[in-house]
Amino acid sequence: MLLVFDIGNTQIKMGVFKNDELVVSCRMTTGTKKTTDEYGISITTMLMAKGVKIEDISRTIVSSVVPNIMYSLCNAIKNYIGTDPIVVAPGIKTGVCIKTDNPKETGADLIADVAGANHFYGGPCIVVDFGTATKYEVITEKGEFIACVISPGVGIMTEALSSKAAQLPQITLKKPESILTSNTVECMQAGIVYGYIGQVEYIVSKIKEEMGIPDMKVIATGGFGNIIASETKCIDIYDKNLTLKGLKVIADKNKK
Repeated sequence: MLLVFDIGNTQIKMGVFKNDELVVSCRMTTGTKKTTDEYGISITTMLMAKGVKIEDISRTIVSSVVPNIMYSLCNAIKNYIGTDPIVVAPGIKTGVCIKTDNPKETGADLIADVAGANHFYGGPCIVVDFGTATKYEVITEKGEFIACVISPGVGIMTEALSSKAAQLPQITLKKPESILTSNTVECMQAGIVYGYIGQVEYIVSKIKEEMGIPDMKVIATGGFGNIIASETKCIDIYDKNLTLKGLKVIADKNKK
């Protein structure tokens, strides 16, 4: 079995692949002050609760945008899982060509997204990853990653609205039935969700316009992706596990 980790600023997503099938997926909060043992116990406990035998895991791969936890997490994998993890970093085989100005600064999560999208859907396409930040990743017909747009994520906008305006409460994010709302919570929900839908539609249409490819596929992924993807026709596919599947693609290309 292959164990994959996608470490984001807010959450760590884990997935277990048996052959080509994702058989387990789970999440934990990203904790920058956790020790090797704390990570090791959390990982093994969650996997065993999902029915995964630790001894069946033969390979691991990690993508991370949080450098501060990598030492503890990688040591936890070595000590508790018994594998030496592949780390997504410059020089690793991905199956795609990074054509940005400075390929070495490209985030590991972007690389995993692009590898997954190119492998399963092919280019030209746009990946919209709704995470802590929302990333719009542009892939050419040749499988080249050439551009990215990054904006504050839906969660950041929600948190900022309640934390920076004293009389606005914390809210659960969902789309009201109408944009014409008359209570504070639904007014905030309408502004965030409908406003974000408008942002997505404009950025996607602008990318297509500048690429000169009006029929580019648009694939959405990420935690908030299901909320937005179901409300706009500009997104063709919602694949919640695209990043994990991309890590599987990369792991197979670097299999020893």
